[in-house]
Amino acid sequence: MGNIRGRAVIAGATGFIGQRLVRELRDQGYDIARIGRNGPDARWDDASAVRTLIDGSKLVVNLAGKSVNCRYTDRNRDEILRSRIDTTRAFRQAIATSANPPRVWLNASTATIYRYSLDRPMTETNGDLGTGFSADIAQAWEVEFFAGELPATRRVALRMAIVLGDGPATAALVRLARFGLGGPQLDGWWFPHRRYRGIGTKPTSTGAQTHHSHGRQKFSWIHIDDVVNAVKFIVDNAALDGPVNLSAPQISDNRTLMSTLRRRVGAVVGLPAFRWMLEPAMWILRTEPELVLKSRWVTPERLLQAGYTFAWPDLEPAINDVVKR
Repeated sequence: MGNIRGRAVIAGATGFIGQRLVRELRDQGYDIARIGRNGPDARWDDASAVRTLIDGSKLVVNLAGKSVNCRYTDRNRDEILRSRIDTTRAFRQAIATSANPPRVWLNASTATIYRYSLDRPMTETNGDLGTGFSADIAQAWEVEFFAGELPATRRVALRMAIVLGDGPATAALVRLARFGLGGPQLDGWWFPHRRYRGIGTKPTSTGAQTHHSHGRQKFSWIHIDDVVNAVKFIVDNAALDGPVNLSAPQISDNRTLMSTLRRRVGAVVGLPAFRWMLEPAMWILRTEPELVLKSRWVTPERLLQAGYTFAWPDLEPAINDVVKR
């Protein structure tokens, strides 16, 4: 198709979202340049090469950052924060010093920026910011992203809910269902720990909090198809800037999610999983119970107002599709 749209610079292109986005943008006619620890087109430790790629590009997308699908050890916590702040700052500095800066810069963010919510949905206009490790990471990330003046570049923070596809979150949920832990996940007592304490210059919490939601914690999600389609929609819609929630309009809850997964994987048994069961199971899976215990109630107000149509608005068809894939 050739260089129809110009150059798109992608960081985090090796992740499951990044790989899919590279294919989609290439099909749209972009020339793709990728930045990473090992390139291939520029490395993070070569600021001049990063700036050369960005100067004259049409679109920049930063999905870089250590995966949160890990245990929140002190080392992993620090790397999750550092990897997001440093890569975002490198992009911002490169754009600020470019003679021909990109028109659009999309930066990954997360819907966990919002508080634990059972009472009402969190939108871009009325959402309350949360506290603790994940929320502190998200807020520091967006502060770095929106810092300074970039008058020629439209900036959009992609506040992504849990992405359903061939990625780590879906794999962890499917494994829980197949292991017989496909009933509702129930918060409760566990030994005191500080893995979820706040982080950064102004940490907002000292540790984990227990919420007795009885498996009705909200589950906000988005299908990988809608992630890439929404990205393309945002690029072409100049009215969208600032934070944008990437989350399906039909919110589910944990009980509904797990029963849907049980049906799809053919699990006969789905035991309710109390925190004292989840903690050792998630330790074995090398991830965190927060994935299933936090109540994320996030709605895509700005996307819907702008006219975006979701390919996968409902949970069960989306689950069926990604497990089949």
